[in-house]
Amino acid sequence: MAQILKMRWEGVTPDHYEALRPIANWESDPPEGLIFHVAWFRDGGIVVMDVWESSTQFDAFMNDRLAPAIQQIGVEGQPEMKWIDAHAYFDPAVPAAATV
Repeated sequence: MAQILKMRWEGVTPDHYEALRPIANWESDPPEGLIFHVAWFRDGGIVVMDVWESSTQFDAFMNDRLAPAIQQIGVEGQPEMKWIDAHAYFDPAVPAAATV
């Protein structure tokens, strides 16, 4: 069953996000298990909503790629994270991926 990650990280700025993109390289080399990613900024921090095949795949991405990149650019603090089991997901750009 796919899982939804809701992450809020106080103090993370658009500049931090843009610095992380080429280092963690999630766009050119998507991490295994990532189905969907969206991020926005509000109230002094970042909010991320991801859909993953499993939370363990996110953990592997965090440990292997994202955490080292975060440390490299000097992001401080810790995110607030919540996992929610997905009932279904649909990506109209990829009709074959229409169900869970």
